[in-house]
Amino acid sequence: MKRVRTLVVDDEPLARSNLLVPLRRDPGIELLRECGSGPEALTAIHTEKPDLVFLDVEMPECDGFDVLEMLGADAPPAIVFVTAYDGYALRAFAAGALDYLLKPFDDARFDRALERAKERIALAGHARRADRTLVVKSSGRATFVSMSDIDWIEAADYNVRLHVGGATHVLRRSMSDLEGELDRSGFLRIHRTVIVNLERVRALELGAGGEYDVRLVDGTCLPVSRRYRRTVRARLSS
Repeated sequence: MKRVRTLVVDDEPLARSNLLVPLRRDPGIELLRECGSGPEALTAIHTEKPDLVFLDVEMPECDGFDVLEMLGADAPPAIVFVTAYDGYALRAFAAGALDYLLKPFDDARFDRALERAKERIALAGHARRADRTLVVKSSGRATFVSMSDIDWIEAADYNVRLHVGGATHVLRRSMSDLEGELDRSGFLRIHRTVIVNLERVRALELGAGGEYDVRLVDGTCLPVSRRYRRTVRARLSS
């Protein structure tokens, strides 16, 4: 059985140790590395591509929420926030965290979080193996769109527009909801309102004003927002 590739992120060495000790006891865990800052975590996640990340909330310069926001669709299948403060719980779950470990935690609470993470990762792996199909309903007609056929996705109020070849389909789903179903290895968020299929990207272009655009193979030019610029450059360069 494939081991769970795991990363531990905390700016305090003792806090990292408290996570590493129980993780090393589990033969199903492959510890990739430990990180002491948000920027270090971003680099490690893009390089190592872990399944599971234990992520501290409060870190200088770049905290856990900043890390998750900058990762966008590149976020690992399971993120467990770890903090000494209970006031971040609602925000953590809204940001997409699987669980919220409050320091100090006991072995039983840690084991529950780890088991939940393993279940999530197993489900994510199953979803990646299947080429998911979306059902788009319009005027009494149902159109089946394979996710792998999508060129790019555009937010449109409370819906999304799926650009597939020369056709456009409106799907009654939110962008964040659909993003959770996409294969994170095949799709990349480049703007608050735009997700692209990496198989359709031809070039990353630098404009005269210092802003980046993603050029697709069909000639479509899509802007990269400042928020996602670092993630886009790292992903496309790799």
